[in-house]
Amino acid sequence: MKNVGVERAVVLVSGGLDSATVLAMAKTQTYDCYSLAFDYGQRHHSELAAAEIIAGNIGVMAHKVVKLDLSTIGGSALTDDTIAVPTEASTGIPVTYVPARNTVFLSIALGWAEVLQARHIFIGVNAVDYSGYPDCRPAYIAAFQHMANLATKAGIEGNTITIHTPLINLSKADIIRQGLILGVDYSKTVSCYQADEAGRACGMCDSCRLRRDGFVQAGVEIDPTRYQPGKMQ
Repeated sequence: MKNVGVERAVVLVSGGLDSATVLAMAKTQTYDCYSLAFDYGQRHHSELAAAEIIAGNIGVMAHKVVKLDLSTIGGSALTDDTIAVPTEASTGIPVTYVPARNTVFLSIALGWAEVLQARHIFIGVNAVDYSGYPDCRPAYIAAFQHMANLATKAGIEGNTITIHTPLINLSKADIIRQGLILGVDYSKTVSCYQADEAGRACGMCDSCRLRRDGFVQAGVEIDPTRYQPGKMQ
C-alpha cells in the first residue's frame, strides 16, 4: 500500500553510473520511484540488463522498458553501426551524441508521469563532466520543464511537474562519492559506449575515460568496472 503523503517520481535509468546514482538519490528522498529505461536501437543491450538489476537492487515500485528505434534515423555512433565509436579525445559535439535523445526520453517520461499522477521526473544529465551534448545543459532542462507544464493536462490544472537534475553541477568524482555513500554497487553499472553483451567495458571510449578518471579522483583504489579481456584492468 502506498504511504500517505509519499510522492511519486519517474526516474530515467540507463544502466550507467550516473543514472544509478540519481535513482539512489531519489529513493533516499523517500519518493516512490518508477524507473524508466529505453531500448532505442543502441549498440548493445547489456545496459538494459544493468538498468533492470539496478532498479531491483535499489528498489522501485515498477520498472518499465520502452522500445523505440532511433537507429531508423541514425546520425550517431551509438545507433548507427557504420559510424565508429571514437577512442581518442575530441573537441566539439562528438559523434556519440544521439539527435534529440533526451527530448524523446523526457517526453515519454512526462507521459508516464501524467498517467502515474507523479509530479517529479529525475534524469542524470551532467554539465560538468559531460561529452559536449547540448541536451545536458541547465538551459535545456529549464526549457523542457517550461514546455512540460504548458503541454500537459497536469500542468494546466496546476499540478506542475518538476524535472530534477541532482548531478548537473557535480564532477564525476563527486557523483561517485555520493553514490558510494548511498550504497550504489557500481560494478553492476554499464557506462561504456561499446560494451559487449556481457556488459564489459572497452576502456577506450570517452565514457570509459570519464568513468575511470572519476574513480581515481574519488580515491577509489580498485576500479569496480568490468572490462573486456585484455582491456583496462
